[in-house]
Amino acid sequence: MGLLDKIGLGRLREGLARTRENLVGRVAKIVQSRTSIDDELLDEMEEVLIAGDVGVDTSLEIIAGLRARVKAEGYQDPAMLTGLLKEEIQKRLGAPPEGENPFALPASRPAVIMVVGINGVGKTTTIGKLAHEFVRAGNRVVIAAADTFRAAANEQLEIWAGRAGAQIVQQKHGSDPAAVAFDSVQAARAREADVVIIDTAGRLHTKVNLMEELRKIKRVLGKLDPAYPHEVLLVIDASTGQNGLQQARQFRAAVGVTGLVLTKLDGTAKGGIILAIGKELGVPVRFIGVGEKLGDLQPFDPNAFVEALFER
Repeated sequence: MGLLDKIGLGRLREGLARTRENLVGRVAKIVQSRTSIDDELLDEMEEVLIAGDVGVDTSLEIIAGLRARVKAEGYQDPAMLTGLLKEEIQKRLGAPPEGENPFALPASRPAVIMVVGINGVGKTTTIGKLAHEFVRAGNRVVIAAADTFRAAANEQLEIWAGRAGAQIVQQKHGSDPAAVAFDSVQAARAREADVVIIDTAGRLHTKVNLMEELRKIKRVLGKLDPAYPHEVLLVIDASTGQNGLQQARQFRAAVGVTGLVLTKLDGTAKGGIILAIGKELGVPVRFIGVGEKLGDLQPFDPNAFVEALFER
């Protein structure tokens, strides 16, 4: 099942328990209460998907696909609908390209990863978990503490860096975040590090001036190397549901997000947001968080996600 081992699959199944009950569980109850497939039944399924934060457009598209298949293939037994729904969801999530690994690094080192997102989404813990995975793979990791305004931001990052076995570069409170990012990459080059992970302040996505600061960090990094940053990861709290889409649009417009990290899946019933994000943004989900431990950040495997979602 892709990059996940048995332990990872088990954590994924546990983490999706509430989403599974909210989506597949509710669909199963509707299906079990009916003796035939009709428009009313499909409408009820559509309502479940929308309520489960799959997104209106995505839900309409999925149910349209079901209607077409029911008509074309002559299905009459409602019990068949859960399996058909699984196939429709799988079709829209797609499959990861063969051999793709979101932890893979570019040939030129260091790899520079910029991490953005609003306050409270789990950005600091995500950085710590990313660093842990890179270190565990034998890489030398430098974390840039470019959130220079939030109280205790550096202290929290220091704790996570220590847990992960990564180095940290930081400057005094109130320093220019772009300068911290610049100096951190220079330090990583001097230390022959493999990865630089740049923390940024938890930006309120509606604040234009704060978004401009993120643009500045990206511009300054680009002066060191036009390829920097290699990746801009946006961290989104899965429990925010559809509001996460609005955040993603704002950040994508500001700094060209290349990948998403969906955190706190284990604490929400709104995991259906993965489907909406995939369709409406065209930005891939790189990682998902299913717990608080260092190893609970997983590469997003669409096949494993669907299997865990529909497991009975």
